[in-house]
Amino acid sequence: MKTFNYSIFKEAKWDNEILSSVAKINEFKGKQSNLNFLNKAKITKLMDNANIQSTIFSNKIEGIITTSTRIKQIYANKSQPKNRDECEILGYRDALKTINENYEYIPLKSSYILQLHRDLFKYSYKQGGSFKNQQNYITETKADGSKFVRFTPLEPSATPDAMDNLCLEFNLATSSLDVEPLILIPVFIVDFLCIHPFNDGNGRISRLLTDLLLYKFGYFVGKYISIEKIIDETKEVYYQALFDSSFNWYENCNDYTPFIKYFLHILLKSHKTLMEQLLNLENEKLTAVEQVEKAISTIYGKFSKKNIIELCPLLSETSIERALKELITARKIKKYGDKKATYYTK
Repeated sequence: MKTFNYSIFKEAKWDNEILSSVAKINEFKGKQSNLNFLNKAKITKLMDNANIQSTIFSNKIEGIITTSTRIKQIYANKSQPKNRDECEILGYRDALKTINENYEYIPLKSSYILQLHRDLFKYSYKQGGSFKNQQNYITETKADGSKFVRFTPLEPSATPDAMDNLCLEFNLATSSLDVEPLILIPVFIVDFLCIHPFNDGNGRISRLLTDLLLYKFGYFVGKYISIEKIIDETKEVYYQALFDSSFNWYENCNDYTPFIKYFLHILLKSHKTLMEQLLNLENEKLTAVEQVEKAISTIYGKFSKKNIIELCPLLSETSIERALKELITARKIKKYGDKKATYYTK
């Protein structure tokens, strides 16, 4: 039977890759004071962009999608959801907002996780706020279209106690400060996903909990850079790391190292991206054309307007379009294709 005993990590020996990643992330954490010198409007825009992307990509990972125009309208309360997917996207937006604004007052307890799950589905026809009432399975689709069970999560009857024990063990381990939080957070996420406590929404709740736990330990990068977007970009590696770390989970012999390394990798990438964005903000005296040209200089090969929007989040889409036209006229870039198929080269 699976048990949770995080005290074992007090004596664990980690390889140089993990130790180096933890040290680098903590170094980046110390540089976050740079944000205090930014204009409030710019910080707000950076945060809004991250929240929109997090909402888009955390849902996209689960196959829940809509157009970028629609999601911006929904996010800004300028439109009501038109279908089931948009209802769940709206719920994720609200749950993420709750965490961003109230993380200090949200303890890691089953009751609060149930509340987040309730909020996730409050606009949906699905029932949120209760643990699963039927056995669920983690399946994978083969190349020929057939499916097979890759992992069987904990049975429904054992789920409530397991969630209580999981939260208790994490809180005990972190309160003693004997184990690095950056190690325990991915361990918690693996165990949460192996329990798979809900009929639906497990992946999205796990990513909301990731943000919550990072904030509680002073790692606020997720407020400014979408960690969910980076997970989506590395989705295959994400699922493989989870699978590798869940092998022999029931026997208490699983190795959490693959997912710890994956987690630290995406967290490092998030911090590096944030530092790049801060560097761009320091160049605020540059014109829109100069900012776009500088962004293009970091790209190898062809690129799209979407790439530039991601690299220049504080520029409006209209400003970016004008800048691209000016650079085309100046023969600094070339345009190919039309409409959605448009791309550029240097």
